[in-house]
Amino acid sequence: SVIMPKGISVGYLAQENDTSCEETIYEMMLSKRKDLTEMENTLEKLRSELEGSDDHELIQRYSTLSEEFEKKGGYTYKSMLTGTLKGLGFNDDDLDRSVNTRSGGQKTRAHLASLLFSQPDLIILDEPTNHLDIAATEWLETFLKNYKGTVLLVSHDRYFLDNIVNKVIAIEERQLITYQGNFTAYAEKSEARYEARLNEWYRQQEQIHHEEKVIEKLKSFNREKSIKRAESREKKLEKIERIDKPEALKDKMRLTLMPRNESGKDVLDVAHLAKSFDSLKLFDSTDIFLKRGEHVAIIGGNGTGKTTLLKIIAGLEAADDGTITLGTNVRVGYYDQEHQELSEEKTLFEEISDAYPDLDNTRIRNTLAAFLFTGEDVYKKVSALSGGEKGRLSLAKLMLSGANFLILDEPTNHLDIESRQILQDAVNNYDGTLLYVSHDRYFVNHTAHRILHLSNGRFYPYNGNYDYFLEKRADVEKNTFGNTSESLSSNTSGSKAGTLGQEARAFNSSSSDTSPADKDLSSKDLWQKQKAEQSRMKRQQQLLEKCEKKISSLEEELKETEKNLSDPGNGQNLSLLTELTKKQAALNDELEALYEEWDRLAADTQ
Repeated sequence: SVIMPKGISVGYLAQENDTSCEETIYEMMLSKRKDLTEMENTLEKLRSELEGSDDHELIQRYSTLSEEFEKKGGYTYKSMLTGTLKGLGFNDDDLDRSVNTRSGGQKTRAHLASLLFSQPDLIILDEPTNHLDIAATEWLETFLKNYKGTVLLVSHDRYFLDNIVNKVIAIEERQLITYQGNFTAYAEKSEARYEARLNEWYRQQEQIHHEEKVIEKLKSFNREKSIKRAESREKKLEKIERIDKPEALKDKMRLTLMPRNESGKDVLDVAHLAKSFDSLKLFDSTDIFLKRGEHVAIIGGNGTGKTTLLKIIAGLEAADDGTITLGTNVRVGYYDQEHQELSEEKTLFEEISDAYPDLDNTRIRNTLAAFLFTGEDVYKKVSALSGGEKGRLSLAKLMLSGANFLILDEPTNHLDIESRQILQDAVNNYDGTLLYVSHDRYFVNHTAHRILHLSNGRFYPYNGNYDYFLEKRADVEKNTFGNTSESLSSNTSGSKAGTLGQEARAFNSSSSDTSPADKDLSSKDLWQKQKAEQSRMKRQQQLLEKCEKKISSLEEELKETEKNLSDPGNGQNLSLLTELTKKQAALNDELEALYEEWDRLAADTQ
């Protein structure tokens, strides 16, 4: 049974939303708040009737309706509408286009936007981040964190789950098991629960085995008393409530990524790379340099050119300009998110045997079994596979390649959480070089040594994982290319663009945060410069702490003043109220100045 209180509103988002809708995206959004549009029309009508009228009943009706309209967010709902659409990646040109003309992913985003805008009491979301880039997913996280209603969702996005949920309901052995906490807490508790139940089963099995051996031994004595004792033990053993062996949470694919040989120290040198499609310039004068063993993630919005860059490096697409140089003994393995390297008409067995003719039947079957293709599954056509199954087959081919430089395009797409974790572990144990594109922030956070953020046609470098990227994003993308007034957009002119590209390349290949200028200094000069900077930072930190203490003190004083102002006992003391009001204004002014000072000091200490 499903039980809900009367009057509860429910909004549901399916994984795919291909239902027909002739309305524009904007009209579909507005239709979700007919209560407000109708009230708005009524208010407009009343406003017209009130012109030149002093009808008190009409005035009262207008006033009451206006208050209700404001209470329901009537004066802000249109800005919330456009804010929701823009947060989920729509631009102004999209708003007046029919929903029917949009792609499947855009339809799903449009339905998600209208659902959020309708603000139901209960939101039910099925894989809401599937068609969102990182920026839109971050916006959705912020929205749901601040949402006053209840949210029930299914998702494979572990970073999203960690940030959003406070309870996990897991389907384990055909039962619903509830775990308090986010995804990380669930993963730990679920594993601990499984281990505890497995150990309990093993203990009982040992006990049963022991009893059976005792019974067998008693019977072997072949005496009346010993046989009676054996029978008594058998009856007790029959009454034991047997514990079922807990099923493994899931059949696990077995993935090991191991280079067949070692590459040279320098693996990839991309210089002055440029690519455009008609009038759309993706990137210009791009420089990327990879050393052996690096794991580098490329992140950025949809349509910015991440996949195109990987295809160019993998030799599947031509660049407009620039050069790509692979190092000594570099052997490339490429994973395509669209699985175009798979032949639809082949069977799984043929896909492996044709790619690796030296493998015998047993090795091919064992490989496919490691990726959960067993029995007659190996004779399925590739065209009959789901997206997740194609992903596993592509990973099987990648594992067999023995490549020492892997280029992966959205490798976690269509994989369940367990498979993503297995791929993550395999990548972390891989001692070759890795360059990949992913929207899976959890995967990026746990596998990337370095991140390149593609934005406005430029690659911004971060020497750390996704958490580091979030921490440093604002500063890096403001200051990466020095104090230049030159635009960082893709329209940067040739000579300056080349200079910026060289600076980015120097930043990319650096394994520390020391600037290129510092490298030209002598050791002594560099030490003195660092010591002076440390002293300056220490003074700034002291000033910042002093400012924070002053703010804290004034806020307490302001709180006490406002408490006295609202005290009914002071309601008749006009002189005291006047004095308190003046003090309140003075404290607010002083606090405002301190907040500005704190902002300046905080910026200087970074």
